[in-house]
Amino acid sequence: MYDTIIKNGRWFDGTGAPSALRHLGIRAGRVATVSAQPLDETGCARVIDAAGQWVMPGMLDIHTHYDVEVLLDPTLSESLRHGVTTVMLGSCSLSTVHVDGADAGDLFGRVEAIPRKHVVEAVDALKTWNSAHGYVRALESLPLGPNIAAFIGHSDIRAAQMGLERATRPDEVPTESELKAMEHKLSEALDAGFIGMSSQQLMFDKLDGEVCRSRTLPSTYATARERRRLNRILRDRKRALQGGPDVARPQSLLAMAASSLGLFRPNLKVSLLSAADIKAIPGVVHMFPLIAKVLNKLGGDFRWQHLPVPFEVYSDGIDLPVFEEFGSGAAALHLSNQLEERHALLADENYRRWFRKDYDKKWGPRVWHRDFFDAEITECPDASVIGKTFGQVGVERGGVHPVDAFLDLVVEYGSKVRWRTTISNHRPEVLDRLAADPSVQLGFSDAGAHLRNMAFYNFGLRLLKRVHNAQQAGRPFMTVEHAVHRVTGELADWYDLDAGHLRVGDRADVVIVDPARLDESLEDYAENPIPEFDGLSRMVNRNDDTVTAVLVNGEYVFGLGERAAALGKTRVGDFLRAGRR
Repeated sequence: MYDTIIKNGRWFDGTGAPSALRHLGIRAGRVATVSAQPLDETGCARVIDAAGQWVMPGMLDIHTHYDVEVLLDPTLSESLRHGVTTVMLGSCSLSTVHVDGADAGDLFGRVEAIPRKHVVEAVDALKTWNSAHGYVRALESLPLGPNIAAFIGHSDIRAAQMGLERATRPDEVPTESELKAMEHKLSEALDAGFIGMSSQQLMFDKLDGEVCRSRTLPSTYATARERRRLNRILRDRKRALQGGPDVARPQSLLAMAASSLGLFRPNLKVSLLSAADIKAIPGVVHMFPLIAKVLNKLGGDFRWQHLPVPFEVYSDGIDLPVFEEFGSGAAALHLSNQLEERHALLADENYRRWFRKDYDKKWGPRVWHRDFFDAEITECPDASVIGKTFGQVGVERGGVHPVDAFLDLVVEYGSKVRWRTTISNHRPEVLDRLAADPSVQLGFSDAGAHLRNMAFYNFGLRLLKRVHNAQQAGRPFMTVEHAVHRVTGELADWYDLDAGHLRVGDRADVVIVDPARLDESLEDYAENPIPEFDGLSRMVNRNDDTVTAVLVNGEYVFGLGERAAALGKTRVGDFLRAGRR
């Protein structure tokens, strides 16, 4: 007898092997049978007819910031509804394992655009742990929807050990006892099953709050010696380093990437942010595969993280993290909690000269293309500007500089001016090439963060759509089996997790996709309020006909946009410990 039977579907096992029409029997959370012949349905509580559909392993999301949301709504249903059954917490040096609510608010609030108030309240009210083992027990006590895996954040352990104020001062170096304590915290996290550590060197990631406001993240102040000592533990334990280099300093990127090399010691798994076809510097896309190819040929184990869809962002007024990368933009975001002062700053002519000077600098490393002719207004109380770019508005107003056209509207309407632009991954042929590159890991959704700026919860489905369409058009750039492998088994194997496969004995984390519904609806955004964040409207994806069923650990949790009644009442997902497949 089986708990669930999935019959008549095209089965993908997550290894990249050819798909086939099969019938799956699930028992006790595991795949018990994969059969070419129909199974005996006697006594089976749930039978799903997947005729004409794809039966795949649940997808992995390797880069999320659900660290706060998982405490408030452990179902994480925005990911589940799109077939993501395993999410990784603790990205970008940020986690809530050791810091208290106030420090967590400073770490997450501005960098990840999660309202600081809710971060502080959630961590202070719900934190029952003071160690990595305690953190895992706390997660396992929640009614988890998807499976959880986690990095320990370098900024988390540094701030907890040194205090946030000392940890973000360039003249402060941790004492030997503090370094040993950080090493202990990392080792304990690995003992608890964490997949590794995340560390950030990106200099436009800034702190929120009042005490250390606008300083960069604690991990950016770490010395080379500190990083080497922590990396040594990761090497010895064969665990991963997720890193974000400073885009303004190429030597930072090269140093973090080169740390993967062994050179008379174990190599280090390194996954860096991020391979992208950046509009501002289009030639750089050729460097990502080259760097990885050289390092891996020399014995490294290096990967880039990559979002396999166009990187389209939205902004309410000037509240968009890309403004942090230049001085005048960072000055405005510094005053995001002092709106009257910011209003005066944006209207000041001296400030505007500074902004125009930053805007007109077209050379050097950057993320945003800084082109207000490539920034479309989508909402505004002045309906005459909707659908136009700020550059066009400036032209229509008598040749006003694009910066002044932008600032004029923000001064007048504030966050009621909503606009969008695509900052990278805009060329389909380059996007296809990156998606198929073996040095690239597909993920980087930032799920749970930047709630008003972007929505990539369905990035895996959008990849499958592109692959499927290319195959039907007779110009394939990878097979569907390979694409499934890339967002399932390939990631699970690299991070050493019990996930991502759908063979006899594997976890029954399953997503059933209707390929006929891999359509244009996948590109659409919608908005959905988050009750736990006082009804803040989150950008989401809504393509509910595409995923007909999602199972986690053999339990049905979602399908056709509807959550199962048990979701959120009982624990379905597990904390997945690295190395215990």
